[in-house]
Amino acid sequence: MKAQQPSVAATAASCPIYIIDDDASVRVALERLLIAAGIRVRAFPSADAFLASGAPIEGACIILDVMMHGLSGLDLCQTLKARKVRANFIFVTAHDTPEARQRAREAGAIAYFRKPVDDRALIDAIEWARGRVGA
Repeated sequence: MKAQQPSVAATAASCPIYIIDDDASVRVALERLLIAAGIRVRAFPSADAFLASGAPIEGACIILDVMMHGLSGLDLCQTLKARKVRANFIFVTAHDTPEARQRAREAGAIAYFRKPVDDRALIDAIEWARGRVGA
């Protein structure tokens, strides 16, 4: 008997969504937005806290601040890429620069937003990332 593959909808629904931002007000606002949109999410105050959590990363959609205390969002992305982790990265920043945009692009970002983030655009980017699970 042939094993059944999970449906795209089931796989997308199981795609973990994480927010990593050292600004508590932004982190809480994004978390509330996603919960209100029916998206399960887990939030972390730093890249180090995220890595220490043991949260499953493979196939995740990770929303992260470009500049944070300690390990930056860009550094975290590069660390995970070096470990051959497949994940979708959405960057948010209050300190937008051409260099940061370029580094995010080179790191494989699927989206890059300036704070304050447009709610609908962020949700659309997450939904797009969920559709890429297993692709």
